[in-house]
Amino acid sequence: MLSGARILFEFSTTRAQFALPSDLVYLDGNSLGPLPRNAEARLQQTLNAEWGPMLIRGWNDAGWMGLPERVGDRIAPLIGALPGTVTMGDTLSLKLFQALSAALELRPDRRVVLSDSGNFPSDLYMADALLKRLGGGAELRIVEPEQVADALDDSVAVLMLTEVDFRTGRRHDMRALTAAARGCGAVTVWDLAHSAGAFPIALDACGADFAVGCTYKYLNGGPGAPAFIYVNPAIIDQVTPLLAGWLGHASPFDFSRDYEPAPGIGRMRVGTPAVLALQVLDAALDIWDGVPLADVQAQSIALSELFIREVEARCPDLTLGSPRDPRQRGSQVSFHCEHGYPVMQALIANGVIGDFRAPDGMRFGFTPLYLSEQDVRKSVDVLAQILSSRSWDQPRFHARARVT
Repeated sequence: MLSGARILFEFSTTRAQFALPSDLVYLDGNSLGPLPRNAEARLQQTLNAEWGPMLIRGWNDAGWMGLPERVGDRIAPLIGALPGTVTMGDTLSLKLFQALSAALELRPDRRVVLSDSGNFPSDLYMADALLKRLGGGAELRIVEPEQVADALDDSVAVLMLTEVDFRTGRRHDMRALTAAARGCGAVTVWDLAHSAGAFPIALDACGADFAVGCTYKYLNGGPGAPAFIYVNPAIIDQVTPLLAGWLGHASPFDFSRDYEPAPGIGRMRVGTPAVLALQVLDAALDIWDGVPLADVQAQSIALSELFIREVEARCPDLTLGSPRDPRQRGSQVSFHCEHGYPVMQALIANGVIGDFRAPDGMRFGFTPLYLSEQDVRKSVDVLAQILSSRSWDQPRFHARARVT
């Protein structure tokens, strides 16, 4: 336990539940979570006890068809949502498209989607493409993160924001901005990609209308794990999905010609659920049972504050690129570095895994489920040595890989 930190939960119990190599420090769980030890057994059970002997009967006998809602109900408490308001499937970009298109339909007399320059590019691409096809003066209005509240007015149909900036970790005030949007009649769409599993979220209490998120980061669901979508129960029965898939139909196996949306959150389903991926995600969520998110946040702050102090004391050429106040950050820290890419590659080669975000950001995630104070101190030891020796300045570290 870090000095001065009041941690009620003993994270060594969760650390033991991950199959992490013993010779590295993993500071990239904000991009891809590590493998839960119970995932293999769950996958083997699905393959050998369900798909193998049951074949197509597994949709009924093993309950595969209900996985999106069952797993959604497990994610709901992690994002401050009520049971029956979250469902799973597809990718985050598709869920964002679903939420945004539904939100726009709720405000047909308005044509502006407001977002900020720190939003994840994929969200902006999806919004821009949708609005261009709508025509009629539909506009994606992008402002600086600090200007969002002032940019809200009665022309805005939808406020679409990622709560935590993927580059810097800067965190929006969800409660205040949701209230401000509601005050001017705008619908809110929140992207929780860097929030879910990092700190407590209060979607229902804040009055958020829509939220989406991925599950392969802090929730450890594996590469390409299915995304989630939340819809406020007060508006769900007003929502008409633009992606009107057959499993979002009220009676999909009637195979009727006309689309009738399912009641409640079920209408936000699209196609056949990815059963194997959902089973792995469901197994990963077992690790969260009994883990208080308030303690996760407190320990994340303690670890990240230690990291910042040590880096600033020992690596003077680096500049903090994240908010200084931990209450304004998610569970990640970025430092500006002129040679950030090769330095990060040298770190990875020496057993400390973070990642790089253009133009010059070295990004580090702090996930208390499996990180300790010792890990943080070791990572700064390695970083300081790489910088002082300039061992990063080798051709192999400058060569750009497809994924940075």
